[in-house]
Amino acid sequence: MIYILGRQPAIGLAEIESLYGSENIQPVGYFAVDVNSDKELDFKRIGGALKVAKKLITLETTEWKEIQKHLKTASAEHARRLPEGKLKLGISTYGLKVSPSKITALGLELKKSIRGSERSVRLVPNSETALNSAQVLHNKLTSELGWELLIIKNGSNTIIAQTTAVQDIDAYTLRDRGRPKRDARVGMLPPKLAQTIINIATTASTVFPGDSALTAGIRLLDPFCGTGVVLQEAALMGYSVYGTDIDERMIRYSRDNLNWLSETHKISFDWYLHEGDATDTQWQKPIDIVACEGYLGRPFTSAPSSEILQKTINDCDTILRKFLKNIAGQTKKGDRMCIAVPAWFVDSNIYHLKTLDRLTDLGYNRISFVHSNEKDLIYHRDGQVVGRELLVISRK
Repeated sequence: MIYILGRQPAIGLAEIESLYGSENIQPVGYFAVDVNSDKELDFKRIGGALKVAKKLITLETTEWKEIQKHLKTASAEHARRLPEGKLKLGISTYGLKVSPSKITALGLELKKSIRGSERSVRLVPNSETALNSAQVLHNKLTSELGWELLIIKNGSNTIIAQTTAVQDIDAYTLRDRGRPKRDARVGMLPPKLAQTIINIATTASTVFPGDSALTAGIRLLDPFCGTGVVLQEAALMGYSVYGTDIDERMIRYSRDNLNWLSETHKISFDWYLHEGDATDTQWQKPIDIVACEGYLGRPFTSAPSSEILQKTINDCDTILRKFLKNIAGQTKKGDRMCIAVPAWFVDSNIYHLKTLDRLTDLGYNRISFVHSNEKDLIYHRDGQVVGRELLVISRK
């Protein structure tokens, strides 16, 4: 199967590698990853991928004319195997030097070929080289009568694939903006990123997601739970969830949001919340997975002065260091964690927490990925001062 990665492909790669194992995945250009596994994830729980597709064929060429020639022949034959009714066709390309107008022209040619087999078809036109999640979702291109063709450059070859699932942006919006309690002052962790943090905190050898028999009873701890975004996403994956926060108001917010999740999604799950400072709390056992967004410090809309920046870095660093010392005595060798910690983008420089260079002294190993570089695991948008660096560690 092929996963089309999100805006920051390195983060999606780390997520897929965590879940499937590095030996079972292979990057395809810059935009995709090929997964060779007989197990398949529930796509709804993947935060760092936009689409998943089944491979149809690999062509030993990247020439657009040759790709067109093959698709014109194959499309009519493929259409005959689809159920009766009006077809909906979309085309997305990744890594090929081709304009949206050429992609639309190909779509019109395929539409003509399909009509030659006495099938009615509607084409979703391209304004970009790839259709976005909203276009695929709202045009129902993953339905029985939908057909999104993915044309993906892979070195000197081209992979042709068909999208089978796409990110449900409407569901994400509901879980983000539809919750009863939100608070911009403590940060607005996107549900997609929360999913990624959870998935990177797991491994293919310990928990394979998508199998409720495996996830049932496994407990995830978020020691900085805030309004409960990580907890809600973990609950939807089938985990028992355990959240603590230094602010009693956040515990109330998390409780309200988890009750809302249970009611709106018609699910029941085990959850436990209590007030507690992550630097000295004694958590109840068991702790199976630790996934969280730590303290990000002051929010900045513009670059702070050097003095304010250094004070903010020191404050955040102190909290992270004390937290890691505290939880080290409550976890066992090999236990894995994914913690989103702040990184500051100021004057073309990236400032990191000092504790990241002292993890060994604190009793941790920083986990490296085969297919992603740790320097690329910073969730950040242009213009933002504070990014979220994904710190992935295990107990020594």
